[in-house]
Order: sequence, then structure tokens, then C-alpha cells
Amino acid sequence: MKKIKYFYNTQTLKYEKLVVSLRVKILRVLGFISAAIVTGIIFLSVAYRFLDSPKEKLLRADIESMEEEYSALQARMNELKGHMDELQHRDNEIYRVIFEAAPIPDSVRAGKPEKTEQEMEQLQSKDNHEVIRATAKVLQELINRVKVQEKSYVQIEDLIKNKQKMLASIPAIQPVSNKDLDRIASGFGYRIDPIYKTMKFHGGLDFAAPSGTPIYSTGDGVIEEASLSDVGYGNHVVVNHGYGYKSLYGHMVRMKVKRGQTVKRGDVVGWVGSTGKSTGPHCHYEVSKNGTRVDPVYFFYNDLTPEQFDRMLKIARSGNQSFD
Repeated sequence: MKKIKYFYNTQTLKYEKLVVSLRVKILRVLGFISAAIVTGIIFLSVAYRFLDSPKEKLLRADIESMEEEYSALQARMNELKGHMDELQHRDNEIYRVIFEAAPIPDSVRAGKPEKTEQEMEQLQSKDNHEVIRATAKVLQELINRVKVQEKSYVQIEDLIKNKQKMLASIPAIQPVSNKDLDRIASGFGYRIDPIYKTMKFHGGLDFAAPSGTPIYSTGDGVIEEASLSDVGYGNHVVVNHGYGYKSLYGHMVRMKVKRGQTVKRGDVVGWVGSTGKSTGPHCHYEVSKNGTRVDPVYFFYNDLTPEQFDRMLKIARSGNQSFD
């Protein structure tokens, strides 16, 4: 039963029945509907902001998975770039120097971007286009560098065919027998001096070996020096290989060659000892090009596999104490 409302009329001093007009009823209904709509909008806004729909949850999971895959891809590309940098260093600083070929500038190796404007617009229209662009840029640079490196090796191969005598002269083997790669005691660069215990530049490689171990000439050449000394290198031999290359063998217990003598790669020039400034039996080995000492580890390409070379490179670069 509908409830009837009354109000007290102060003019007639009577209780009279309350009658609501149609206009007021309509306004009340519209007000209720408006309040309901506003409340609904607020609720939906909060829900969309803080709550994910099933589709959004799937998309978010896909994005997280893509980010993880991209991170792994980026790490792999950085690793490949590191290997490429090492190849480029060998090419410019060793191989091309050996054959007196001009080094290749890094700008040429990197190359110019080959993306057209239309391709860039297509990339930008995709989701995560910045990630795609960055990845594409790195990959394109690696591709350019590989192409240039391949051309460089073809050029070096042609130079090799025309310089057999030069190849026989350039140092290319280890000065002592070291098949297991366990005789390198100290590498090229700044090392701790064994006597003064301070950092000092070490201009060669130290091969630890028993006294009396044969020392071999690492390339064809002429004995430029065969000196007996109580300090420094001790009993040492210098071989002039020509083409600007020389090699030095220090701290010998005894020398086999004399100044002016011609030697071939693999000939014995002396035996391991500990003469001069030395803390134990070893062969101190140096290579110089036009009077500048260079890292000898890059001149063992005749008797090392790529895997052995990588291992020797790591051993030689360890910051240990030198023997002299």
C-alpha cells in the first residue's frame, strides 16, 4: 500500500496531503540517473586504471617475455661485437701491418645506414618501434663490419701469395716448445716487477721452462746481436728478420749462434737459463716492428689453432708478476 505523506499548512492551520508535481518527479528521476551514470564512470575509470582485463594481462605477459628475449638478444649481439672488435684489432694492428697495407678506418667498417625513409616509417608504426630500430641498427652495423672484414681477409690472402719470402722471415712460432700452453708465465704490458715490486712495462712474453730447454728462432733472419751480459737481458740473442722485424731472446744459459750468422725458422739459437736480471729459468721473448715493441702473442699463427690462440691470449693478458 502506497504511503501517503502530509504536511502542516501554517496558513490554514491544518494537516494537508502532500502532492508532488510531475515536474518534480521527472527532475528527481533525472537526478538519480545522472548520479548513477557519474558513479559508474568513476568506478570504470578506477577499474581501468588499476585492474587489467584478461586481454591486457595477456598483452602484459607478452611484453615482459619480449623484453626478456630482447635482453638476451642484446647480450648476444654485444658478445658478437666483442669478437668482431678483436678480429678488427688483429686485422689492423697485426695482419695489415705485416703486409704493410693501410689499416681500414672504423667509419668504413661500420658503414652507412642502409635503411630507407619508407622502411623507417614502417618500423615506427609498429609497437615497441624504438626497440626494433635499436636492434636493427646494431645488426646492420655488424653485417657491415663482417662484409668489410671478409674483403680485408681476401686482400691479405692475395698479399700472402706474393710474399712467401716475407712470411718465412716474420716471427710466426713460439720460441720454446709449448704444446700444452702451460709455459707462459707473464705477458706483454704493465706487470709487477719481481725485484722492485712496482708496476713496470714488460715488453715481451716470459716462457718458464727448465734450464737447458732449446730456444728456437721464430723466423728466418740474420743474427744481429749475441751478447753476454751480467745485467738486463743477460745472455741474449737478437735476430734481424728484415722487413722491419726483429726478435729478442733473453736470459739464456748459453748461446749457440754468433753475430752475422744466418738462421732459419726453427733453428736453435740457445738454451733457457736465468742470467741477467732474472728470478728463475725462463726465456724472455720480444718482437719489434720498425723499432717499436709489439705484443708477441699475435705472432704465433703458424703453430696454434684458433682455440689455442684464444686460450693463450687469455693467459698472456692476466696481470701476473713477470720473471725479469
